[in-house]
Amino acid sequence: MSLRCPTADELAHRKLFLRRSAWTLVALFAIGALTWKAVTAPDGVTDPTAADTHLAHGAVVVNSALLVFREGLEAVLVLAAFTASFTGARSGLRKPVAGGAALALAASVATWFIAIAIIGALGGPGLDVQAATGLLAVAVLLVVMNWFFHKIYWTGWISHHNRRRRQLLDGPGSGLRLGLVLLGFTAVYREGFEIVLFLQNLRIKAGDGTVLEGVALGLLFTVAVGVLTFALQRRLPYRRMLVATGVLLGFVLLVMVGESVQEMQLAGWLPAHTFATFPGFIGLWFAAFPTVEGITAQALAAALVIGSYVVAERVRFSRPQTQRAEPATEPGPPTLAEQS
Repeated sequence: MSLRCPTADELAHRKLFLRRSAWTLVALFAIGALTWKAVTAPDGVTDPTAADTHLAHGAVVVNSALLVFREGLEAVLVLAAFTASFTGARSGLRKPVAGGAALALAASVATWFIAIAIIGALGGPGLDVQAATGLLAVAVLLVVMNWFFHKIYWTGWISHHNRRRRQLLDGPGSGLRLGLVLLGFTAVYREGFEIVLFLQNLRIKAGDGTVLEGVALGLLFTVAVGVLTFALQRRLPYRRMLVATGVLLGFVLLVMVGESVQEMQLAGWLPAHTFATFPGFIGLWFAAFPTVEGITAQALAAALVIGSYVVAERVRFSRPQTQRAEPATEPGPPTLAEQS
């Protein structure tokens, strides 16, 4: 009796089923862990003026990992956008770009220690320093999460890199490799600098070890995406990944806003008007404390992000169809401008 070999369609369906099953198990594990933490967390009133109120260890790790992965994903997409044409005889041009990216990673690590030294010179983990670094991180994250700014900025950012790439390829060969090194450096260091800014407030409150756990986890996922994109030449669901990480980053924004308001209250920058009773895990995991100032700030941050998305969509659909349609250029993974 002969065994029938599965068809290509059957193999594809099996692979799809396995991938979906794996992601479902990961999601169920994450939901189960969060549920267990919520059930076992202490209940009662979370005092928004208590100096020992802080995020849970797992929340800091998850938030740090998500920030690193989101910025790393954008760096991978930018690199993939302007190296898409480096195939065949031009494949060697990817090496200087990779060299620039490696230099940017080293520079990002150096920036991390420089930021630590500056914060230490300003007084270390004092309440004023915590409030100031938290406010800076929230401001930068609000800009990153602003959909209207995101469209304009990223379109210009990627166009700039593509324009510089064409100029280097069309110009004399003497400065080609140095120019490609600089392109790779700027594409990655911009993201690395933002990550350093984002994580300083979490580092001050939770400690280096906890934040570095999240950094390592985020880098692991970023490296996996990079290997699939560049080494294995796989087309990933970039749009879905950006949307998913964008939604999760929105929750991180709310957490950072809640923590920043609490830090400003502890530092005496803002008053604290308690109005309700929240379960303990709400403050422990989401930095949502029962104060008028904190909840109002988080609501305004959410309104800004959602409102910018609505405005960006109205602008996009209000343009004439001829302006929306753009001719195809070079093959490769979609850019961030195309994803938004």
